[in-house]
Formats: sequence, structure tokens, C-alpha cells
Amino acid sequence: MISYIILGLIALILVSLVVLFNRLVRNQNLVQEGWSGIDVQLKRRADLIPNLLETVKGYMGHERGVLERVTELRAQSLKPGSPGEKGRVEGMLSSALGNLLAVAENYPDLKASQNFMELQRTLADIEEQIQLSRRYYNGAARNFNILVDSFPSNLVARAFGFQRVEYFELEETGDRAVPRVSFAQ
Repeated sequence: MISYIILGLIALILVSLVVLFNRLVRNQNLVQEGWSGIDVQLKRRADLIPNLLETVKGYMGHERGVLERVTELRAQSLKPGSPGEKGRVEGMLSSALGNLLAVAENYPDLKASQNFMELQRTLADIEEQIQLSRRYYNGAARNFNILVDSFPSNLVARAFGFQRVEYFELEETGDRAVPRVSFAQ
């Protein structure tokens, strides 16, 4: 009789371990899916930037510093890195794009350009998608980190090498704002 109770307890413990392990794997996959969503949107933005710069260059010849900063940060944004590193670079890139668009306000011919207006609309859409992807990723990261930290799943996480993941956060509060995009008609 006692052997059945011991076997039942062992089976219950094993089933609990499997359930906890599977929850950790599921949440880890959601984090990876969330990061993939951010990565796709960041790539879309990085692909749009050269077109935006080409359109702006003809009008803003003496604003080279702004153009060079955006180009430099775009190159940095394409390098692999942790969510924290990517967040820092992407925040600076968002700020630089905001500066570029602010400087563009001084050029009425540029603001009236259909190509520039379309690029601004596309950039605004991409920035919105990045924001949504960040929220999804950070929510998945939060849920995963709760599992990694809370008892008893933390025992399973530690045993199988699951680690907390970084949030995708922007360093400076000024960088948290989406670049201002105005649509001149």
C-alpha cells in the first residue's frame, strides 16, 4: 500500500515537472516570437531610411550632420545585439529621425514633395508597428520572467538553464516618443 502512495507521489512530481517545463518552453517561444516581430519592424524601418535620406538630401545639402547621424545610427541598428543594446540604439535612431523630420519642416518644397509625404506616412506606420511589437515582446518577457522567478517553476528553470530575458526598453525618456511626423498638404 505504501509503495503505491510513493509511486503516486513520484508520478505526481514528474507530471508537475513536465507541466512546468512545458510552460517555460511555451513562454520562451512567445518571447522569441515577440523579438522576431520587433526585428521585422526594425528591419522595415532600416530599409525605409535610405529612401528617406535620398529624398531629403537634395533639399537639405547643408544639414549634413543630421543626415550623417541618421545614416550612422541606421548602420548600428542593423548589427545584432541584446534587447537592451538594440533598445538603446533604436531610441537614438528614433530621436535622430525626429530631428531629421523637424529640420525638414524648414524646407517647404520638401514638405510638399509627394514622395517625402509618402515616406513620412510609411515611417509613421512602421513606428506604430514597432510600438505594438515592443508591447507584445515586453509582455511575453514579463510572463516568462515571472515563471523563471516564481516558485516552483524557478526550480525547473534553474535545473534546465532557463534565464531571465531583457526587456526592450528605451534609455532616455525623450527617446520614448515616436518621432513627430506632419503631413503637409
